[in-house]
Amino acid sequence: MVSSKNKRNWFLLIVLLTLCVFVGYQYIYQDHRDIETEKAEFTTTPQTISDEFKQNALKSEQTYLNKTIEILGIATEINKNNITLNHLVFCQFNDILNQSIKINTTVKVKGRCIGYDDLLEQVKLDQCTIIN
Repeated sequence: MVSSKNKRNWFLLIVLLTLCVFVGYQYIYQDHRDIETEKAEFTTTPQTISDEFKQNALKSEQTYLNKTIEILGIATEINKNNITLNHLVFCQFNDILNQSIKINTTVKVKGRCIGYDDLLEQVKLDQCTIIN
């Protein structure tokens, strides 16, 4: 026969296990951020943010990484899904870009900072949108 103490232990184990599975699921499958509707935490220029990363990459990562940023710069390279501003900030878009954007025009972009590429010396943004 199973004692009441064993039943209670099994019950607590099942409750604890269920709670762990629930918390783990919530952590792994978090709602995705909508960067387009988020308010930018920082507004800057390509030169300023690039200089900050070059001077102190660790501090800049702590400041900007995974934050929503607005950047006003000149489009120096345009592809189907990305723009480079002032040769210093690479902006990745989820959708195909509007063809009305031309090289050497001023563009304001909002996106999430995902880091700095030491090799290309570019700050990287993803989930970007053009701000009018």
